[in-house]
Amino acid sequence: MSEGVIAASEPTVPSARPASHSGARPAARPRAAASTVTVAGFWRRLGGASIDAAIIVPVAILLTWIACAIAGIHLPPGKTRDVDFWLDLMLTSDPAVMTAVIITLAVATVYLFVFQATISQTMGMRLMNMRVIDVYGDAPSYLRVGLRTAGYLASLATLFLGFLWIGFDAEKRGLHDWIAGTYVIRA
Repeated sequence: MSEGVIAASEPTVPSARPASHSGARPAARPRAAASTVTVAGFWRRLGGASIDAAIIVPVAILLTWIACAIAGIHLPPGKTRDVDFWLDLMLTSDPAVMTAVIITLAVATVYLFVFQATISQTMGMRLMNMRVIDVYGDAPSYLRVGLRTAGYLASLATLFLGFLWIGFDAEKRGLHDWIAGTYVIRA
C-alpha cells in the first residue's frame, strides 16, 4: 500500500482536416510533454479523507439538528443507544435517521464537488499535500469532477470496497478515480 510513480501519458493528437473541407475543425493544440508524478498512497489518502470527514460531519450534524427541529422530527425513546438500536432505525427508515443520512450525503457531495472543481483538492488533500489530476496531468474538468463525486457514492454503495481498492491497485486509484479518469498525486 505504498505510493507509486506514474508518467502522464501523451495523447495522440488527431490530424486536422484541410481548411477547405466544410465543417472543418481547428487542429487540436498539442499538450505539453509528459511529466512524472508520484501518486498518493492509501494511508496518505485516508489521512486526507479523515480531515475532510472532520469538516463535513459537524456541518452535517448542525444542519440535521436544524432540519429536525424545524420539522419536529425526533428519535424514538430507547434505554440504550447501541448498534442494534441504530440498525433497527435504519431498517425501519426512521425519519430522523433518514434525514441525517440524506443531509450528510448532500453536504459531502457539495463539499467534494466544489473544492475539487475549483482548486483540484479538498481541505484534507491540501493539508496532506495532494491534488487531483486527470489522465493528462491537467486539473479535472467539471464533468470529471462530477463523475468522481458520483464515484464516491458508488464506492459507498459497495460498502467501502471502492475506497479499499486504492490499497491494492498498482496505480493507487479507487473506483471513483477509475470512473472519472483521475489520479490523486502528491503536490
